[in-house]
Amino acid sequence: MKKILFVSATNTDVGKTYACEKLLEHYAKKGFKVGYFKPFETGVVDFPLDGTKMLNLVKTLNPSFNVTINDVVPYQFKLPAAPYVAKENTIIDLEFLIEKKKYLEQFCDLLIIEGAGGLMVPIEKDLFIIDLIKIFEANAILITPSKLGCINDTLLSINALKAKNIDFEFYINLYQDINSFEKVSKPFLIDYFKKLNFLQDL
Repeated sequence: MKKILFVSATNTDVGKTYACEKLLEHYAKKGFKVGYFKPFETGVVDFPLDGTKMLNLVKTLNPSFNVTINDVVPYQFKLPAAPYVAKENTIIDLEFLIEKKKYLEQFCDLLIIEGAGGLMVPIEKDLFIIDLIKIFEANAILITPSKLGCINDTLLSINALKAKNIDFEFYINLYQDINSFEKVSKPFLIDYFKKLNFLQDL
């Protein structure tokens, strides 16, 4: 069985792409042939910045991942907004995305899929990023920030995953309010979860 990890977050600008970078390097060091898939990238002007950066990284970690940026980022939209809005009149074809994932799996034994924004970002009126995790038969990785408010955002996101019976791990990205995190957010988080995982430790 291929290993499929779906990286999502509590919100936008929390560090999903950075998390993908850390995970790709982590698993490559363990001997996995890694791959990367980002079904949607918004805010694309000339080319998908995140997707291109990750594809270049993967090709150094797994030279046999011989695919194009259009394979890795099949839907590219100019407007920096949720796919539901950014796609305008484009119809999102789920079967096409499933086939694209299967195609990429040929070139790796661990595929990391990066979502867009947070879990409840809409793709269609009744389809959200969180729904792709089961559609792609993936395990979820939730990225949460260290900033003030992360307790609320983390618990809400975890409740959303549990409500859909999705297995997950979560990692804290120490990049905002780092100096105050130890005092402001960590005391509750460590009491509640007993053990915390930090992206920086991968």
